[in-house]
Amino acid sequence: MTVTKLAGRTSAQAGNFLKTGPDTSAGAYLRQFWQPVYHTGDLAVGRPVPLRIMGESFTLYRGESGRVCLTDSRCPHRGTQLSSGWVEGDALRCFYHGWKFDADGACTEQPAEDSSFCDRIKLASHPTQEYLGLIFAFLGSGDAPEFPTYPEFENFDGLVEVDSYVRECNYFQNLENALDMSHVAFVHRDNMASFSNIGRGAQLQSEESEWGVTYTFTRADGQLRIQQFGMPNIFYMTALPTDGEVGWQESLFWWVPIDDVTHMQFSLHRVAVAGDAAREVEERHRQRRARIDLPHQRVCDDILRGKIALRDVDTSRIDLVRLQDDIAQVGQGRIADRDAERPGRADNGVIAIRRTWNRELSAMAEGRPLKNWTRSESIVPKAWGFTGASRGDANTIPQTVLLDIRPQVEVDLQLAALRGDPTLE
Repeated sequence: MTVTKLAGRTSAQAGNFLKTGPDTSAGAYLRQFWQPVYHTGDLAVGRPVPLRIMGESFTLYRGESGRVCLTDSRCPHRGTQLSSGWVEGDALRCFYHGWKFDADGACTEQPAEDSSFCDRIKLASHPTQEYLGLIFAFLGSGDAPEFPTYPEFENFDGLVEVDSYVRECNYFQNLENALDMSHVAFVHRDNMASFSNIGRGAQLQSEESEWGVTYTFTRADGQLRIQQFGMPNIFYMTALPTDGEVGWQESLFWWVPIDDVTHMQFSLHRVAVAGDAAREVEERHRQRRARIDLPHQRVCDDILRGKIALRDVDTSRIDLVRLQDDIAQVGQGRIADRDAERPGRADNGVIAIRRTWNRELSAMAEGRPLKNWTRSESIVPKAWGFTGASRGDANTIPQTVLLDIRPQVEVDLQLAALRGDPTLE
């Protein structure tokens, strides 16, 4: 694969990492890694759902044992949608003619055929793993790699806030935004932790790590803010404070394509408060979520169409940070035209990600070995004097509380997006 240089930068189109369907190079690469695809609490026992991820349709269901299963979207008999069928034990029975498939996709019954050729029929099935309130899936071929864990988010006294949202643009625009610190002082200028010089290009540095890219901003007084990007689509950072009592907190993000013009951000937030303070924070955040009834995606549409301005929005009824990022990222177009860009010194993190992705996709296309990305204990985020979470003590019983913090208006939109349109295939 040829990597084209344009005006001193790497063209994203040259790397072809924008399209992620099953027959694309970026899609094949992303499928080599475990990806979050759903919230644990959204999948009830015995209620199969259609699922759209990376331009591909699946059936997702939880068996009566609690096992999460991910299979093909359609029955191989006559092609009807399997999510309309019944869960029996951990098996799935087709609504149309009753063909039955076990949790691994093997056909076990064909009622009208006396099960005469069951042994020749099998659904594709994919490994799943529930972890910290999210359902992860491995969508690649062959054996799944070892499931990556994040001990910092497991064994500690405090809250893990589980969150997600849908954004209506290509996933790579959000991924690049993570290593674009200079946008903070403008897009999020109302945030109590932003300030005018936070992203000056001369003070930003990006360096490849064993996990991805280490992104560093050096303040005038020598203090560092370090963020960690993990290949191919993970970000581990100290998040801007949104609660005066909590202050800086650690967050993990994944950007997962639904299709080429829509994606999900799944996230985990480590909030190190316990006891009465944890209950107060939880209640305060619950009350804040209860007031959110405007979908930021629809408000963004109105702003970009010139129907309203950001100053017209009642910020008590919306997630303002997400709306601000919507405006910036969706405002680039559903798929940004990177060949028309004029990047500067402050874009070195964005350029580092593109070059790393291009290198890996070129190696894959040419049959050369890919880098084995691993995260060591030293690859952690830092923000000024906050040095990141200590790993939990495996010998203690953690008092970690998982909280789904999505407002209902967000849940409704993202479930509609994730369930897709099964008539498209």
